[in-house]
Amino acid sequence: MRRWQSTGLAGLIVAASTANLAWADQPHDKGLSLQAPVTEVARDITFFHDYVLLPIIVLISLFVAGLLAYCIIRFNKRANPEPAKFTHNTTIEIVWTIIPVLILAGISAYSFPLLYKEDQTPAKYDMTLKVTGHQWYWSYEYVDAEGVGFDSNMLPEADAKAAGKPYLLGTDNAVVVPVGKVVRVQVTASDVIHSWAMPSFGVKMDAVPGRLNEAWFRVDKPGLYYGQCSEICGVKHAYMPVEIKAVPQAEFDAWIASQKSADAGSTNPAAVQFAATQPASTATAQAN
Repeated sequence: MRRWQSTGLAGLIVAASTANLAWADQPHDKGLSLQAPVTEVARDITFFHDYVLLPIIVLISLFVAGLLAYCIIRFNKRANPEPAKFTHNTTIEIVWTIIPVLILAGISAYSFPLLYKEDQTPAKYDMTLKVTGHQWYWSYEYVDAEGVGFDSNMLPEADAKAAGKPYLLGTDNAVVVPVGKVVRVQVTASDVIHSWAMPSFGVKMDAVPGRLNEAWFRVDKPGLYYGQCSEICGVKHAYMPVEIKAVPQAEFDAWIASQKSADAGSTNPAAVQFAATQPASTATAQAN
């Protein structure tokens, strides 16, 4: 797997572009709510969770708890020494069948259109990002910008702290995308099944070896966003974060240009990296 190398120029451009970005949202210790949505799909998911599912779950939980308490108090041995002998009640059985069906139908009326919206990539998309999962890092390739790609690894704790990034979420190379543009994401894997997830975008797509799955998003506002691998993939599954920087189109174009310049200025980054990992005698022999 080729690992493209970023340069100081690219880093400076990204750093300058993110100086004014908000750290939009990220997982928090003891947090209960969803991350702040920044795409239309994510907002729909949040609405569905907060105003459809949660009220139904709370009402059902309260009803069941109340019914259980009533049965404990009303039908214990002391209050009801002679138990009833009936075996069924047709009216109750009809009611407790119809009500769940109506509840599920109501949920489906909202959830199915949402599922289709998530699944169907708009016919007119602005760019394609290919994501490949490995044990235990991600590779990214900008399909429309030939030669632009890199590997993204989790930063060690000390490096994350020095960079001002959250540990277990910050990476050495963040994905950069333009705000307000439809990004098609093609997801695959090189070894085992992974899952590329970005909660603030409402995106979670399995990365399966030998298969190319597809998702999409359109970010509404600039910011730094974090996700993680969401499929257990081995001993370092917890160390596969996803970091995305959403920037204005002009800054994205400048970043792409810097990446292309860096690639053009490097003779053969993959060969240089390979040689650096070999014993001196082996590297010399291969060079000759």
